Amino acid sequence: MNPYQAPLAEMKFLLDKVFDAPQTWASLPKIAENVDLDTAVAIMDEAAKICRELIHPINRNGDEQGVVYQDAKVITPDGFQDVYRQYAEGGWVGFCGDPDLGGMGMPKMLGVLVDEMAYSACNAFTLYGSLTAGAALCIHAHASEALKNTYLPMMYSGQWSGAMDMTEPQAGSDLRNIRTKAIPNNDGSYRISGSKIFITGGDHDLTENVIHLVLAKLPDSNAISLFLVPKIKVGDNGNLGELNGVSVGSIEHKMGLNASSTCVMNYDGAEGYLIGEPDRGLVCMFTMMNYERLAIGIQGLGTSQAAYQMAADYAKERVQGTAAGSSPSGVNSDPILVHGDVRRMLLNVRVLTDAGRALSVLTGQQLDIAKYGEGDAQAKARRYVGLLTPVAKAFLSDRGLDAAVTAQQVFGGHGYIRETGIEQLVRDTRIAQIYEGTNGIQAIDFLGRKVTGDNVAALTEFVDECVEKLMSLTQVNENHRASVVTLLGDLVSIAEHINSNKTTSPALVNASAVDFLDAFGYVLYGYFWLLMSDIASGEADVEFAEQKRYFSDFYITKMLPKARYHLSLVDAGDSVVMNIPEALF
Repeated sequence: MNPYQAPLAEMKFLLDKVFDAPQTWASLPKIAENVDLDTAVAIMDEAAKICRELIHPINRNGDEQGVVYQDAKVITPDGFQDVYRQYAEGGWVGFCGDPDLGGMGMPKMLGVLVDEMAYSACNAFTLYGSLTAGAALCIHAHASEALKNTYLPMMYSGQWSGAMDMTEPQAGSDLRNIRTKAIPNNDGSYRISGSKIFITGGDHDLTENVIHLVLAKLPDSNAISLFLVPKIKVGDNGNLGELNGVSVGSIEHKMGLNASSTCVMNYDGAEGYLIGEPDRGLVCMFTMMNYERLAIGIQGLGTSQAAYQMAADYAKERVQGTAAGSSPSGVNSDPILVHGDVRRMLLNVRVLTDAGRALSVLTGQQLDIAKYGEGDAQAKARRYVGLLTPVAKAFLSDRGLDAAVTAQQVFGGHGYIRETGIEQLVRDTRIAQIYEGTNGIQAIDFLGRKVTGDNVAALTEFVDECVEKLMSLTQVNENHRASVVTLLGDLVSIAEHINSNKTTSPALVNASAVDFLDAFGYVLYGYFWLLMSDIASGEADVEFAEQKRYFSDFYITKMLPKARYHLSLVDAGDSVVMNIPEALF
């Protein structure tokens, strides 16, 4: 198996030329003081080296050895401790964290690219740092200054890690039914008691403490509050004390991500501290949830890139059959890359991956402006973050699984055995469509809240900007531009129809949401491909520009029609779904 190679040329092109990171950062003083384009390029080069030389080599063994629960301890696979130590010492856990508390203060626009590299190298390893970064973000946004000063420096440094504790056996996505309780103590702390399941990174041996963000209910309240609960108590001086009544009930035995510790966690009167206001826990937790939704979308994107590299390398090396139209000699064979169907599969993966990267960078850019910007620019970025986040999570992770399965198909029978490594990617990325809110829930949030919740205002604003940009391009096929512009308008028209009828047809949003999100994703990718092709046409690298033109033409011709298909399903309404009697299921 060839070592992972980060697509640095693609990443630098997006950052510099397509989304003009230097201009974005210059408009945000808190970012501008920490990074410029030269620094960003150097950081990406170093991240690529770490992912190739440190993280990717532990991926295979991590899958085969897995985590072990033994003597009340969760033990990670060989090599994980050493690699995590080096990763943390490099500042990568606190990459986007507050520099005043020990983070590196890097923009999310750059962070998404570093995340993609790490997920490509090893899904399971990367989750540990990702959960810690998300927990730190929530603490930074909502906790008291005392909690921030005590916990964030140790989390940014990677000495302590973080976990998000929401789900319970009887309460999956519907968190109203959680039973974990929080009883106030006289000193302002709380006693947390209950059980949680499916807790990624709930316990492990990579860090000396695990900081849990636990959803629980106060006495006589049906609302949900959020609490910081350390595995090991922390003294006033920051030193670790005694165990805190936090224990592992078991580890989950999963389809994939075997090196990621997914735990059943028990809290027996554990000492916890309120984050934010009482009964407002979900508001606080969604700060972390939205971060993790983007991160999990990038898990799908990283898988897509890794799968493409593996399949493309194999297609160039694997000799079988002869090219169409040639005369088989009975002796000579060609690499399978000459075959039309193999090319179709590789191109499908490639064009979705490159456009998916554009979606991740755009979302990161809007997150930066939403966090550090001011006035109208900040307000608009917040609207766009709301619009793009569920799409980034669902569309990137759906297409990530598609990419892994398609790449596996390129390998033929060799894709179904463990030696090639592609089957691990299929297993590891399958969960991305499920956790942090299933992709169906993401789609309902997108269509029901983000699109129709404001009477289609944010979508219309976003589409208008896309159309304006498309009309300014000078080096694109006119028919291709017209196709994307028409579909953008159709998205708004159909969204307005749903908005007008959602009261009289209450199941309309729920029954149509996934197809609407998919349609939006495919149209948005068409926009990205025209944008990338046009900008690349001005590059000195003629081969790079030609590549972008070829891939853009393929996407618009072969993939964009999927948007029309999904819009036709939305247009069909919900009656054929909802009128079937339950007894027939």
